[in-house]
Amino acid sequence: MLRAQTCLILLLAVAIARSSGFSGASALEFTRHAVAFGPRPPGSEANHKLQAYILGQLKTCRCQVIEDPFTAKTPQGDVAMKNIIARYPGKSGRATVITGHFDTKYFPGRKFVGANDGGSSTGFLLEMARVLAGQPRTDDVYLVWFDGEEAFGEWSSTDSLYGSRHLAERWHTDGTLRKIKALINVDMIGDKNLDIKKEMNSTPVLRNLVWRTAAELGYQAYFLDESMSTEDDHMPFLKLGVPALDLIDFDYPPWHTDEDTIDKVGGQSLEIVGTVVMEVIKRLESGY
Repeated sequence: MLRAQTCLILLLAVAIARSSGFSGASALEFTRHAVAFGPRPPGSEANHKLQAYILGQLKTCRCQVIEDPFTAKTPQGDVAMKNIIARYPGKSGRATVITGHFDTKYFPGRKFVGANDGGSSTGFLLEMARVLAGQPRTDDVYLVWFDGEEAFGEWSSTDSLYGSRHLAERWHTDGTLRKIKALINVDMIGDKNLDIKKEMNSTPVLRNLVWRTAAELGYQAYFLDESMSTEDDHMPFLKLGVPALDLIDFDYPPWHTDEDTIDKVGGQSLEIVGTVVMEVIKRLESGY
């Protein structure tokens, strides 16, 4: 009986992975393109080139593209930044938001290309944009590429999360926040040795939904029962009452080192997280 149940779970996971259409190989290729621009701190030429690349890819994805430029006050002075938003409209008046950052941390004199930390979330969201194109929707789905997640100096409440703090306030002002059922932020989810712990600042109901979905798809080995807490781009939205979750693999030795290169990123890891997130979007639409 146990063997039969295991086989059924594996078959379900394969079927959903195929139906989701999320390709780890494609997400990895998008990540590779992002990383090829080199270090991408806010305001840099490479950051601007990556913005143009993201916008160019979105032209083929049949979505509403929203550019969200702003000026951030940083320890380096005023820095022009830009969030990029892709909206796939539904008909319910509600929305699910999937976010991640595309910038890399400012390390003068170093070649920190952030393949996992900044690159994987960029490639992940571009693959989601490809998959969502043309799909009928019940709820709106927003994909958001945040600029300025990283601190310029030491992490603090004022030197970090520039893009997400800006967008949370903008959406609070214009009423968009009231539409959001759930926000899922992805960060450093390309590690070949994927092990995502439960982030305890996140909304419990949403966290439980994601972990239950992962288990039902046979991915419980990658979504651990262990817990941790961190501040990330979900926090500004949590503070304004939005149900939000951070999916992050912080067990990553090359973090913030010049060894965070593309060879550390795995398509299988991207596909596992992508398959789970796509299924969660469906479940959120159906009331799970």
